[in-house]
Order: sequence, then C-alpha cells, then structure tokens
Amino acid sequence: MDLFAGCGGMTRGFVDSGDFEPAFAVEWDSEAAATYRANFGDHVFCGPIEDVETFPDADVVIGGPPCQGFSPLNMKGVGLERRSLWRQYLRALEQSAPSVFVMENVPELLRSAEFETFKTQAAQLGYTVDGRILNAADYGVPQTRRRAFVIGSTHGPVEWPTQTHYAPGETRPKGAKAWRSFADAVKGLPLAPNASQWHRPRNPTPVSIERYKTIPNEGEGRFDLAARRPDITPACWLRKKSGSTDVFGRLWWDRPAFTIRTEFYKPEKGRYLHPSEHRPITVREAARCMTIPDDFVLPEDQPMTSIAKQIGNAVPPLLARAVATRISEHLAANQPQSAGRAAA
Repeated sequence: MDLFAGCGGMTRGFVDSGDFEPAFAVEWDSEAAATYRANFGDHVFCGPIEDVETFPDADVVIGGPPCQGFSPLNMKGVGLERRSLWRQYLRALEQSAPSVFVMENVPELLRSAEFETFKTQAAQLGYTVDGRILNAADYGVPQTRRRAFVIGSTHGPVEWPTQTHYAPGETRPKGAKAWRSFADAVKGLPLAPNASQWHRPRNPTPVSIERYKTIPNEGEGRFDLAARRPDITPACWLRKKSGSTDVFGRLWWDRPAFTIRTEFYKPEKGRYLHPSEHRPITVREAARCMTIPDDFVLPEDQPMTSIAKQIGNAVPPLLARAVATRISEHLAANQPQSAGRAAA
C-alpha cells in the first residue's frame, strides 16, 4: 500500500524488485493519481487521506507524508492540517497492520520533534524503527539526491541496502562502480529535443537565450553571468554576492545531476542547464536522472508543470528497488512459510 503515492515512483521500484504488487494507494492530487492509475491500475483513492475510512490489509506500507510537517523551513508557512499528515500514516499502520513500513522524506525529518513522536508511537504498535539518510547516487541513480528513509518492522531491524556506487576518488570495494553521470542518464536522447516522450523543447525569451550563451561551459552559473554580462543579469543576483551557488548553473556531462526538484525546467531555480545546449533540461532528461524508465506512462494530456512536479516529488525507482529487495529478504527470513508475491 502506497500512501501519498504521487505518480508512483516508489511503487515502481517495489514492483521492479519482482517481489511485490500494489494493492492500494492514496493520492490527493488528481493528475498525479491519474499517472499512478495509468501505470498500476484503478486501486488508487484520489482525495485527502483523511477521507479514507478504513485502510485495507497490506504486508508492506510505503510512502512519504508531505515534507512541510518536518522541514523547519516550511512549517510556519502551512496550516496545522498539512503539518500533521504523518499522523494519518500512523492510522494506516494501525489499521492495516503491515509487517514492514517505509517512509521517505527530506533529511530534516530525522531531526524533527514530530519524528520522535512518530517513532515512539510506531514502537507502541510493535515496530522496530530505524532511519538513515541515503544518497540516491550511491545506489546507481545519476543524481546526488539525499533523502531520509525510515524503515519499521515487527520482526526486528531490517538490513539497509548495500552501497553499489561511489563518488569519484572515493575508495570503493571490489566490484563497486563509480557514480553514474548525466551523460549516462541521457544516452540515446537527441541533443535537440524532438517532442517525443516529453523530450520537448521550450520557448525561452531572447534574453534568456542570451544568458544561456553567456555561460557556455560546464559548471558555470550566475556568478559567471554577472561577471561577463551584468547588463542582462537580474538585479537581485547582482545584489546577492554569496549563496545560491547553483542558481542558473550548468550541469556536467561526467557527473550526476543535482537534486531534481519540481521546477527543474526553470534554470533560475538551480543547476538545471544542459551541459552543452543552450536550454534547461527537458522533462524526459529529468525523468532519466530519476531512473523513471521510458516505459513509465507520463500522460501526454497533462500540463508540463504537473508532470514536472510529479517527477520532482517522486522517489527514484532504482533506489526504491534497492530498499524493496532488502525488505523482501527480511520478510522471507522471518516468514519462511509464506509463498508467492507480497502485496505492498
């Protein structure tokens, strides 16, 4: 069962592990729910999680409550109802009684007072709870995305997935690989967007194109723009002499992408300029950096802003698969009498 499912990135990872099949999902955003439905079936409840009267039984519950409740940067900007959705996650655990649950969220989750309350209440339900911050790049995702994962089990501690990829220059064990790069992620895609499968061109303003051309080299960004062409640099960037170092930044071909957020199509939001082309990365390129496979349905009739939001909010399926594999091994070791595929 996937709570706060979004488009289903975490579900896709669990399905790809070969040991789980989705039984129920909850997602309040109608377009994200439609994407989930197109990929996994009609078992998604579209609406506020508070409106789910009774959660069905499931072996595993996954999902990440909206991060506003845990991030100190956002807590004052949202209402109480948005800060307490993690309590609905607990309600689902109590009603569904899964053997294992997985929660994903921003790293601040693990340092929040609310998480301490969550952990205490989950322990009262019989779960052994552990949390870690995982970097998606360490597990084969071509993106340096750091997120908190919390795993709880009624059978004791769950072993964490083994790191498979390492940063350049980092000592790595025999058989381990280097981080995957942006070049690896977008291999096979034409440099010029061809409108196929969301590899679509945008229509930037002439001044935006001039800004792109002013910083043609990998790794450059707003400070280089300001030094070369202050006349076309936004005044707020000229005034801000430090911080926001990745704003309007170009990616590197031979490094992973930076964290793909919900507005990656706006270079002013981060390091989202293509390494060599004078444009931001496309939706398809962002999906590749998230390891959302090309056969994952991203409805063509939805607005680009919605699809981008769904991608930026997703859990990279390859990382989710690594977690799912460990959970499958954990369940098999503790429930040897069970056979067949588990419901999640």
